[in-house]
Amino acid sequence: MDLQELERLILEHIRKENYHPVKPRVICKQLQLSPDDRHLVRRAVKSLIRQGTARFGPKHLVMAADEAPQASRPALTTAPAATAETTNTIAGKFFKASGGFGFVRPEGTPASAGRDVDLYIPRHDILDACHGDTVRVRLAPGSRKRGRENEQQRAQIVEVIERDRYQFVGTYHVLNEVGFVKVDGTHFQQPVPVGDPGAKGAQPGLKVVIEMVRFPSAYDDGEAVITDVLGERGETGVDTKMVIAEFNLRVDFPEEVLEDARRQAEAFDENDFSNREDLTTKTTLTIDPFDARDFDDAISLEQTENGHWILGVHIADVAHFVPPGSALDVEAAIRATSVYLPDMVIPMLPEVISNNLASLQPHKNRYAKTVFIEFTSDGIPVTCDVKRSVINSDHRFNYEEVDDFLSHRAKWKEQLDENVYYLLDHMHSLAMLLRKRRMENGSLEVGLPEVKIDLDNRGQVSGAHRVVNTESHQIIEEFMLAANQAVATLLNDHELKFLRRIHPDPSPRKLAKLTQFVNDMGVETEEITNRFQIKKIVEQIVDKPFEQSIQLAILKSMQKAVYGPEEERHYALNFEHYGHFTSPIRRYPDLTIHRLCNQIIDKKPPVQDLPKLIELGNHCSDRERNAESAERELKKLKLLKYLQDHADREFVAVVTGVENFGLFVQGVKVPFEGLISVTALKDDHYTMVTGAHALVGHRSGNDFRLGDTLAVKVHHIDLERREVDLMFVKKLISVGGPPLQRPQAGDRGRQGHRKRRGNPKKRSTLRAIAKRKKKRQRRR
Repeated sequence: MDLQELERLILEHIRKENYHPVKPRVICKQLQLSPDDRHLVRRAVKSLIRQGTARFGPKHLVMAADEAPQASRPALTTAPAATAETTNTIAGKFFKASGGFGFVRPEGTPASAGRDVDLYIPRHDILDACHGDTVRVRLAPGSRKRGRENEQQRAQIVEVIERDRYQFVGTYHVLNEVGFVKVDGTHFQQPVPVGDPGAKGAQPGLKVVIEMVRFPSAYDDGEAVITDVLGERGETGVDTKMVIAEFNLRVDFPEEVLEDARRQAEAFDENDFSNREDLTTKTTLTIDPFDARDFDDAISLEQTENGHWILGVHIADVAHFVPPGSALDVEAAIRATSVYLPDMVIPMLPEVISNNLASLQPHKNRYAKTVFIEFTSDGIPVTCDVKRSVINSDHRFNYEEVDDFLSHRAKWKEQLDENVYYLLDHMHSLAMLLRKRRMENGSLEVGLPEVKIDLDNRGQVSGAHRVVNTESHQIIEEFMLAANQAVATLLNDHELKFLRRIHPDPSPRKLAKLTQFVNDMGVETEEITNRFQIKKIVEQIVDKPFEQSIQLAILKSMQKAVYGPEEERHYALNFEHYGHFTSPIRRYPDLTIHRLCNQIIDKKPPVQDLPKLIELGNHCSDRERNAESAERELKKLKLLKYLQDHADREFVAVVTGVENFGLFVQGVKVPFEGLISVTALKDDHYTMVTGAHALVGHRSGNDFRLGDTLAVKVHHIDLERREVDLMFVKKLISVGGPPLQRPQAGDRGRQGHRKRRGNPKKRSTLRAIAKRKKKRQRRR
């Protein structure tokens, strides 16, 4: 049965007057479907929930979205009628770590909460749960309360309530006339049976997409079906198809969404200025990457007689073309963000909207939301006003042209219109003033330089280049930050709930670990308790060999920025109120803020639904993480292919992590990541010196420290697990430091790979029992 048809059937069923909320598996039975269709019913229900036509009630019972709300399920199940299986349990989302263990975030936890509230799940207590699943856990009793770092409470999963995904990508194999798929990555340790060999025309060695029917666990191999054959690994485009399938990215727009976009295009009249301020005569310009196709922001700037600045930030008025509840809006909400893969862009909105109607193209009348911000001559914001407007951009610049302008003003003065020349000149002056003031107020500039991979016409890596944050980028960055902050402050002043961009303060525990690490690296600092100490450390490590390592440690000490309506500040920027307003073409939270601005302009009180806003913030944060993971994974796949094709080359790499089992390194010119196992260091037996973040040899006293620059070669690439093992060739640059004491003869030497946790005897016994059971079934 077609998924859309199944969605229609379910929606009709749950809207019947005599329907009583039940779980998806009961709906499957009520619709007289086969038990094998349960996974399709679950997918259809999740799709309806994303569309806003259905919702989960207490105990994950499926309800129509327009039904009367019921009391939400408490995080801790303590009702008198609770069964023994649900007593003292908590429902939440499971996040699996690469080491096999994981964490559960209890339902109802704000997106901005730190990781200390998460529950720690040991690897032998996860059942068959996968990353992203909604699960029920039972808290561990007594002395087993604490987790891996004695911060998180320990628990075990007792039930998987809802699967996050059923679709996986892997390599097809045939063994004893039975088809198996080895799933890429570290989701499952063993291949998953997929039934008849040659299903869907699959041949051994091809990359395929599978739909999980029964998930693997310690006592069951699981079962899946092949839904698509992608082709041979290494073929042009196959890696991109793998990532699209693996992360369930929506590439094609449904026909009803495209039809809605066409209707908007037919109705648009660029000469209709109704209810809009005519700004077409005001000098404006755009600055974007040279290959940009959607222009969602333009700038105007004037200076008054008293020396104040009037900055105009004009943002594409996407809300005009995407009415709430329309097919366009539903699809945009599901996607929540555009996805930027190395070789393609998957837009949030159809291109007729994103690249045409809403795009602020030069010399065309275009609808905008304009925020006018008045600054004093010292860069202090005084007033803010938001308007619907029509603009006509006078000039399109790319970043390289603006950098050239700043270096060769005389040349550009001859080429440009006088108004455009002085506008760009004044933009630079104000932006640098705002930047200086922001830094003095405590904004943090923390992070590693962005390295982008270069692709040839076959989509394969041909090299890489570092993205430099030049003054042309800083001009636009400062004006976008100013607009985002001004609009968020305006909405807060109107006492409106909106999706803020929240960056929580780092936890004291993480700051204490950062303090220890920085001191270990030889940078003296007192206990880190505030942002200005971090800024001072960043200044001290510029151009030092260990700069990258400390920058990475600072990043790890920070919380993840999320969307939510909680009144919390943005820590890194040190802004009390902050939200995303400036990119509604590619981010759904920005679109919601534009709609609130419409309510302010029209002086209409908006309908505020806090629970829905919390749910939307969590959804947008999840989709953002999913998009980032997809981009990172495809980049890794392309880099692994590059390393495989250049296995005989030497690469320069920096040590970014030191563990007792080896060195983690990152390429300098090509940004690959890999491991040099301690067993591959043949010249000596090495032991880790924890405080120094170094491996030290027993005989020679030779050491490898965090920040050392090494020459390495490829030793082995596991394309299915997406991992690379490297060989050490020679040390190029040492970070230096005080001499490290050579390990004593009794100390443990070569450690090999990290120890397995859990009960390996129990695991192996269960696998043996399962295999014997399978053999008996085959004999029958």
